[in-house]
Amino acid sequence: MLEFENVSKSFWTGTQRKVILDRVSFRVELGRSIGILAPNGTGKTTLVNMMAGLEKPDEGEIRKTCKISFPLGFMGGVITKHTAMENSRYIARLYGLDPDYVEAFCRWLCGLGEYFDQPLGTYSSGMRARFTFALLLALDFDMYLIDEGMPNSTDVEFNRKAGEILRERLRTTTIIIVSHQAETLERFAASAAVLINGKLEMFDTLEEAKQLYDYETQG
Repeated sequence: MLEFENVSKSFWTGTQRKVILDRVSFRVELGRSIGILAPNGTGKTTLVNMMAGLEKPDEGEIRKTCKISFPLGFMGGVITKHTAMENSRYIARLYGLDPDYVEAFCRWLCGLGEYFDQPLGTYSSGMRARFTFALLLALDFDMYLIDEGMPNSTDVEFNRKAGEILRERLRTTTIIIVSHQAETLERFAASAAVLINGKLEMFDTLEEAKQLYDYETQG
């Protein structure tokens, strides 16, 4: 279970205070994946980082009773001067997993070939995203956090394999996926919420959330 109770978060931009969350309360239970619709610039990444424990609330309490992943795309713990092989084995040890398994899984899913043995600092943004996503899926979490869905990859085989793995994970784990596009959520979430103007409105269905989101963003 992941629960926010009266959580507030804001930033000073230099000219004004930008409110991300304003006394927001909600709960995500294990076994029920959820999508969160939020326009660009409203704090999607900040919200996901707070779920992962990477950012603290200004006020309120965040409670977790399960293992929650780092957000897709977050590079914490990954060292760019080291190879994907070295990084995968290092992260495996941090989480108490078999380094041989994690390395082999990432090699298979990434499809990076000889680049897997090159430093991450030499990768394109797409290659880094593929490796980070593979690493995310190689680890064992109860709840997976995904910011804006699948990596922006032109590799058809990677997209196919990663998509299949995500769908399989839905059977035994919970996914929280945040995006500004409803289409990104449709494959993974039955229920949904809308984050706008510091408020989070929860709905039983994605269709209900889309109606509010379209009304607020399209006028």
